[in-house]
Amino acid sequence: MTVYEFPLNERIRTWLRLEDLFDKTLYFVRGGDARAHHAALLAVLELCDVTVRTELKSELIQELDRQKTSLEELRNNPAVDGTRLDAVLASITTSLAEMHAISGKIGQQIRDNEWFSGIKSRAGIPGGTCSFDLPAYHYWLNLPSGQRDRDLMEWLTPILPLKNAVDVVLRLLRDSGHRSRHTATQGLFQLMLGGRSAQLLRLMLDTDCAPEVSANKYAVNIRFLIPDRAQKPRSCDRDVDFELTFCNL
Repeated sequence: MTVYEFPLNERIRTWLRLEDLFDKTLYFVRGGDARAHHAALLAVLELCDVTVRTELKSELIQELDRQKTSLEELRNNPAVDGTRLDAVLASITTSLAEMHAISGKIGQQIRDNEWFSGIKSRAGIPGGTCSFDLPAYHYWLNLPSGQRDRDLMEWLTPILPLKNAVDVVLRLLRDSGHRSRHTATQGLFQLMLGGRSAQLLRLMLDTDCAPEVSANKYAVNIRFLIPDRAQKPRSCDRDVDFELTFCNL
């Protein structure tokens, strides 16, 4: 089954982008060779672009606080697994402490780094990070792998609390929904929301189609497309079975 996620507001969209960039960054850090570490460093630069929003830190702290308060009210509910609840609350508490400990703007130490700025100015040019364009960067890429590992983690460590906070909030968001099965007749599906709200839609399907989603406060419209690697996708003209989950914090 392939899972497709569609954020329905800007906050969730930003958090999903951060999750994706952190996953890629840490994957390439573990890659070890110079090409993998080049990809990791470019992902770090993208992280800094996404984290430039000044309200990002306060939004995450507010959401973690809100979730902590609502979950603590479930402590005396006999229908709630106390062990699991304690584990979730512990992760929220740890993440809140880490976020409060961040001083200044997230990622500012990298944005103020002139060495990084030089790389970023060339990274948007095709082939712009060649050795003759950035000899100092070429020197770094040819350092021993262990040294590059340490450097990358030194740059990442101040913003890792953000990753942990995003992971906690998105896990709570994804766990909030309940799946329902549906069929898109000849590749088209519409569902009236009837007052139901959502921040994230998750679709699961195992066919060779890909969903295209549009949604507002009244309805969700899904059109299934057949991807084509040589031209734009074409409409699917057969029935498609899928699972749909509305997620809301």
